Amino acid sequence: MAAFPNTFFTDSVGSSETGFRGTGLQDSENIKGEGPQIALGLESVVLDETNQCWTPRPASARSGVSRAGSVPLGYYRDEAKSAKTFITVDGTRYSVPGDFARIEEGGKVTLLGRGSNCINTGGEKVYPEEVEMALKGHPDVYDAPVVGVADESYGQSVSAVVRAREGTAPTLEGLREFLRGQLSGYKLPRSVSFVDEIPRSATGKANYPRAKELAMQAPGAHA
Repeated sequence: MAAFPNTFFTDSVGSSETGFRGTGLQDSENIKGEGPQIALGLESVVLDETNQCWTPRPASARSGVSRAGSVPLGYYRDEAKSAKTFITVDGTRYSVPGDFARIEEGGKVTLLGRGSNCINTGGEKVYPEEVEMALKGHPDVYDAPVVGVADESYGQSVSAVVRAREGTAPTLEGLREFLRGQLSGYKLPRSVSFVDEIPRSATGKANYPRAKELAMQAPGAHA
């Protein structure tokens, strides 16, 4: 944004299960280290934990961004997953892929991440995307998926898989110190695995199951 001050940056959001769900114009004033803030598209709604549509007021509760209208019939030969994702509420059929959001002033929503990737540590919920964005703000970090690993005391603990920039050697202690000014203490990684390449699909999506395997190899991952 600093290099191209006259350029517009937008986030367009969707999924295979819903198609387009919303878009937002981004600028330096609303980048907070969380997910993008968007205005919902036609037929996109936010359902709460009881599958009821949100009312037009801010809410701190984590709710799911869903879509009605033209949605798939289901997953191929997977009735259980189809029943969980494609639901009917008060006669309206919705696709609910599990993307959580927070409702903001003016009816916009801030995307928090996929619920299935959420880390539950000591009763607190941590969305990996928030930690990943903060980590990638470190000058020595090139890429960094974040996962939850089993922890006897906390249930799960936050762990990062980091690809460092060439010629640098970041440490867990240094990364945690950098993140303290941006994240609450329970969101800080308790272990880190440094790798030469981050496991990603051909489309660029992080391979979280493989990242978790790598995270389990990190020192302190079983603390």
